[in-house]
Amino acid sequence: MIELVLTAESANRVRFGISPLDETMGAMQTLLGRRGHPSHLPWLREAAAQLPDLPIDGFAKVMSARHYITDFLSPPPSGPETTASAQLAEIRRTAPEQVAHELSKVDADLSGLPEDPAEARDLLASQMEIAWTELVEPHWPRMRRFLVADIEERSRRLAAGGIALVLEDIHPRVRLVGDVLVIEMKERGRVHLDRRGLLLIPGVFAWPSVGVIAMEPWQPSLLYPARGVAELWSDPERPPDALAGVLGRTKAALLTTLNEPASTTELARRLGFSAPTVSQHLTAMRAAGLLDTRRRGREVRYLRTELGDALLRA
Repeated sequence: MIELVLTAESANRVRFGISPLDETMGAMQTLLGRRGHPSHLPWLREAAAQLPDLPIDGFAKVMSARHYITDFLSPPPSGPETTASAQLAEIRRTAPEQVAHELSKVDADLSGLPEDPAEARDLLASQMEIAWTELVEPHWPRMRRFLVADIEERSRRLAAGGIALVLEDIHPRVRLVGDVLVIEMKERGRVHLDRRGLLLIPGVFAWPSVGVIAMEPWQPSLLYPARGVAELWSDPERPPDALAGVLGRTKAALLTTLNEPASTTELARRLGFSAPTVSQHLTAMRAAGLLDTRRRGREVRYLRTELGDALLRA
């Protein structure tokens, strides 16, 4: 197991980030059968047809590792707005000795990669850029909405109950024991977090895995599956045009989607709207008697009233 020891200073420096290149690595591992969620099948069919034509053999070899697959290929993001181009630039700035050290730990056949670590680094960066551009970037707006929705939910938990509430359901192999974050995995290590704190990175391709970045000089990070991935590739039910003409497309979509109670965050994730936009429309429909609310713990869930059902049927 890996143990991350939270100090008084580091516990107050928990933040979130989105990593386009970690999603690229996860996508490649899904294509190689190293991980995968059944909901990714629509994407997988399309990506598998593209893969033979992509010149990314070296990148694929690194991603075929069963355990450690390098940290320098997915430098921890600075925050939720980090771009793939910024991460690729950081890869290309990685010191050759760091590249050599990390590649030496990869449990995969890396024959064919240049022996010079700087050349290997640049080749892998170029191939990652191809994988990002062809396999992930076309779907990035949809994927990013899910990642943002996860961060919004966990940020609310952080404000309401601190790091313990954030971590309570983040992954079955992650638990907080006193001041120590314990991650069950094959590797062993104990790291005292410093003033950099802990970066939490949700991923749509992460399931069923959980990952840790604890090697220097990288920002200590926990990579975990984002909530609601099962709905990532499904299209929301289209509201009737007549209803959209009366209520507007957004309100009509929300009313149509509420076949069962759902929170603001869930609705934002399903429909691809921002949480504030969804909240505004839900409040208006509740005031008009089309929706009601129920509490489940700290969560407020919306449901259609009889009037809302009648309007949808009509």
